[in-house]
Amino acid sequence: MKPRSRLADYAVYLLVRVLVCILQGMPMNAGRALGNGLAWLAFHIDKRHREAALENLRHAVPDRYPEPQLRELVRDTYRHFAGILIEMVYFPRMLRVTNYKKYVRFENMQETIKALTSGRPVLIVTGHFGSWEMAGYALGMVGFKTYAIARPLDNPHLERFAKQFRQRTGQTLLAKKGDFERIEEILKGGGIISTLGDQDAGQRGLFVDFFNRPASTHKAIALLALEHKATLTVCVARKLGEPANYVIQSEALMTPADLDAEPGSVRGITQRFTSALERLIRLDPKQYFWLHRRWKHQPALKKSKSAA
Repeated sequence: MKPRSRLADYAVYLLVRVLVCILQGMPMNAGRALGNGLAWLAFHIDKRHREAALENLRHAVPDRYPEPQLRELVRDTYRHFAGILIEMVYFPRMLRVTNYKKYVRFENMQETIKALTSGRPVLIVTGHFGSWEMAGYALGMVGFKTYAIARPLDNPHLERFAKQFRQRTGQTLLAKKGDFERIEEILKGGGIISTLGDQDAGQRGLFVDFFNRPASTHKAIALLALEHKATLTVCVARKLGEPANYVIQSEALMTPADLDAEPGSVRGITQRFTSALERLIRLDPKQYFWLHRRWKHQPALKKSKSAA
């Protein structure tokens, strides 16, 4: 890999810090307007991701939207993610233990909360839907100490800044690569770990059905749940309206007994949490990050035995 420029990394970091300071000095309505403007610009100049999103949606919801509506859905996706990026800047001054109910409510979370307070290990699976940052932020706000598996940013200065921000309410970040032993220790100690369950796992991943297509998915989630007899639940933060109005909801909670009884174990568990994510995404498709290459890898075609 080409060596990174330390000067360029620091310049980008300073630029981000300046932009964050400017945003935090603006009213939130002005910040949202800026986000909409950035989304409009990105939609029109970012052809590669725009076309990837359209292609993903043509496969995922072929009978639900005609082509003009698909393009509008992609525009809405850009607006949604620009909006939540802007909102993240306002979280520290906006959300407090005393007022979080103004912005966040919990729905269908009774069994999940029981699991979180049981003292036994819990794996929370989420996806590139709604605001996964809000989910972790809110759980920390109400007193749950959680750990989140995430890929560190390549820019070390931005990584430190983002880490300080994301860990503000008690959530601790773990590196996707390099912290496996620590992940094992946390689960052995009855800890709570959240991770994204909709990342492409390459050609060697486990292929399960996701929006009518095989999707390469990491086996590690199911393997960790089985090894540590952890409760596994799918949890998302879905946006309901402005300003920053969210519902945190869970589905497909699987106890250790459920996991042991799952046909096919690793494959069955992986399909269950993937199907649960799909059901939640279908509640509001514009809140899913269709721009990423979720279906980048497909199962290799098996060679015919009769082939010469």
